[in-house]
Amino acid sequence: MTRDQFLKELRKFARKNGLDLQIDRKLGKGSHYRVRLGDRVTTIKSGELSPGYVRLIRKQLGIE
Repeated sequence: MTRDQFLKELRKFARKNGLDLQIDRKLGKGSHYRVRLGDRVTTIKSGELSPGYVRLIRKQLGIE
């Protein structure tokens, strides 16, 4: 899964659950994005995301 595919999935989840989703392309270092879902924050790297990494990000955002 690419970062763009994952962000699309996060947008859908946020819309469905009435959560605020913010994606800041300037706060992350280099090509990383800072993502805030509700009151939780994490950083997502660019490129292809492994299933384990996607699971980690979901856990950090309180989805899993």
